Amino acid sequence: MSDIQITSLPEVPFATPRLSSSREHLVRAADHLWRVQDRTAKVLGHLRIVADPLGLRYRAERLHLATGTFRIIGEFWRVDDAVAALRYS
Repeated sequence: MSDIQITSLPEVPFATPRLSSSREHLVRAADHLWRVQDRTAKVLGHLRIVADPLGLRYRAERLHLATGTFRIIGEFWRVDDAVAALRYS
């Protein structure tokens, strides 16, 4: 018998969300993070899946190079809304 107690569940990566438009595509950057790129491979920002008590939320973010942190553009219930926020901001 073992004395090890498991205190948390292991992280499980989410499947890549499907976009309804072919204007952008997602490239996985981490378990819960994707780069949003346009057709020319220009990075528009990042998409992060965030667990919410009511379901999954899609957070649009941009990397601020000077500080090395992400700046939140917005949180959305639909992945297409999060990508649109990155496209038009």
